[in-house]
Amino acid sequence: MKMYKSYEDLPKIKLPHNEPIFISDSTIRDGSQMPGVVMSTRLKFKIYEYLHEIGIEKLETFVYHERDKKATKMMLDCGYEFPEVTGWARAVPADIDEVLSVGGINETGILMSVSDSHILDKMRLPGREAAEEKYLNALQYAVDHGLRTRAHIEDMTRADNYNFVFPLIKKIIEIDPDCTIRLCDTVGYGVPFAGVDEPYGIPAMVQYLKNDLNVKNIEMHTHDDFGLAVANTLAGYWHGANWSSVTFLGIGERAGNAEMEKLLLFLSQRVEGFEKYNLESIVQFSRFMEKEIGVKIPRNKAVVGKNIFAHESGIHASGVLKNPFTYEPYPPEVVGGERIFLMGDSSGIEVLRHKVQDALNDLMDINIELKKTDPRLKMIQAEIQKLYDTEKRISCISDEEIRAYVEKYFVFKPIVRQETHHGKIFRDCDEDADD
Repeated sequence: MKMYKSYEDLPKIKLPHNEPIFISDSTIRDGSQMPGVVMSTRLKFKIYEYLHEIGIEKLETFVYHERDKKATKMMLDCGYEFPEVTGWARAVPADIDEVLSVGGINETGILMSVSDSHILDKMRLPGREAAEEKYLNALQYAVDHGLRTRAHIEDMTRADNYNFVFPLIKKIIEIDPDCTIRLCDTVGYGVPFAGVDEPYGIPAMVQYLKNDLNVKNIEMHTHDDFGLAVANTLAGYWHGANWSSVTFLGIGERAGNAEMEKLLLFLSQRVEGFEKYNLESIVQFSRFMEKEIGVKIPRNKAVVGKNIFAHESGIHASGVLKNPFTYEPYPPEVVGGERIFLMGDSSGIEVLRHKVQDALNDLMDINIELKKTDPRLKMIQAEIQKLYDTEKRISCISDEEIRAYVEKYFVFKPIVRQETHHGKIFRDCDEDADD
């Protein structure tokens, strides 16, 4: 009989394809296009350092402006193996020349918009043939100048894949067999369900690229307009993709991109073979980004929200105090988080005992263990519940307030009455409670 009572007891999932998979970060590139976000040179370099600490294999960056090039050179000067700094270009030789001008960049992404809306309306090209010629010429130019390439197949989940996109990709691979084909779910229309064909089915598209076109490197680049960005990225991995392109906190245009921190957590905690990533700075990274770019992180946001390891409910808190595995899916230290207990209207005596005990130990600088039956706890609980019952309180009780209750019931009363016999104190407390 199996028993699951600790994190170590739970089995991990195995990827069906026995191949290594990797992560490419686009926070500095795609994330910087988020409305209202302006990334300084210092901010970009700090993001790069966090990515290095985590162990992300690759990042991409714009090099259009001098500040972009300055930040890129700072990254390259560090000499880190990871993350590799790669460029980004529209499908024009001039953009590729900008990437080459930096020096030290060995790979670039090339934008290849493939939906008819993008080709005809956005780019004002006469048709698909003109788009194909433009893309292949740019790719050939990059290859001729010694760059590894990454074809950013934009809006693939709203394109005519069998009649246009797949034949285009076949020609791309003929020019550069090692080109990374980035499957872009640009406005989140993709779905992770097997059995769904074009233009939406992520599994079907990945399998066609891998099995029918023999693409060596397939990368997922998904957006979260329908809330499926992380699911679609994982579906890509499960059906043969070996790369994903993500942003930290999912920042990006509209609803943003697949969130790096969610992907990292799932891989490291749920899937075999991902000890290579170090997630201990994730929470710190999120607080840094929240402050620097002004994005408010919801308290209940997975992985980095302040409530992820906060416990108020009596049943939940009691379970966690006995064994964190009961209600915490992974230990807080995995992502650099911290477990906290909050005293609110749904809290029970066990949470209160824990909070009072901590405050008392801190106040008196000694180790004291209280019993749940201590009548002073019941008196504090009664005072707190009265606040909620009379609707004079709509927030949790702060640690400072708990400390005040501890001073009132555990310090001041015994001193004023000059009583030291516990039995007498308890009787007095009982009498007070009956008044």
